Amino acid sequence: MTHPPHRRPATRQPWLRCARAWLCVLAALGGAGLVQAQAQPQADSAAGLEQLARDFLQPSLDASLSRSGATALRPEVLIGSLDRRLRLAPCARIEPHLPPGMRLWGRSRIGLRCVDGPTRWNVFLPVTVRAWGPAWVLKRPVAAGETLTQDAAELSEIDWAEQNAQVLANPALWVGQRAAFALQPGMALRQHMVRPQQVFAAGAQVRVSQSGSGFEVTVIGQTLGVGHVGQPVRVRLPNGSVVSGVVRDGQSVELSL
Repeated sequence: MTHPPHRRPATRQPWLRCARAWLCVLAALGGAGLVQAQAQPQADSAAGLEQLARDFLQPSLDASLSRSGATALRPEVLIGSLDRRLRLAPCARIEPHLPPGMRLWGRSRIGLRCVDGPTRWNVFLPVTVRAWGPAWVLKRPVAAGETLTQDAAELSEIDWAEQNAQVLANPALWVGQRAAFALQPGMALRQHMVRPQQVFAAGAQVRVSQSGSGFEVTVIGQTLGVGHVGQPVRVRLPNGSVVSGVVRDGQSVELSL
């Protein structure tokens, strides 16, 4: 049984300057560098380590959101604790770092290593990064293969980082698409939940156009595969050459320069 994701009441305000903002944040955080601890009184205590991790995390997250333009997302960082039975040797300088293969999105961890002390050590703190922002949440069940309409969902605030799949925060990305599987009320619409509509079959005659600075060329071609709006398709032109373009509608394919 699928349980609806946790969500909060909707916040009606201007939003979405980057529909794929959760992927921009992910990439920026993945390359976060090391930050040396400054003035660390009792930094090797449990509370000191947790504060050091937070001091490393929050500025990196804020800067990443700002660089990506994802200002509509509101980050929330939850820092876990080390095992209280753990006893660490005194350390004059501790560096927080992002372990290889880790990303700060959803459940992750922050590494803390001693780089100046009689005994070198490296420990890891569990961390959960949430990214609250507006998304479209289903109001009613949607059967597999059913075409989604605007009135099927309402705007609400959710944790974008709860799943890795891209949030479809722009209605243009899901209205008119087909449900990839049976969807339940309370689900926030994400990329893996929808499939584009097929608008023509292989062998269809379509207009193939290409435009540039001061010119536009259009010819009739024959498709070599089925067409889905926004997806690439190969087309055979009258001279026998085969090109690839993007399906715009049931009668046209656009080539890029």
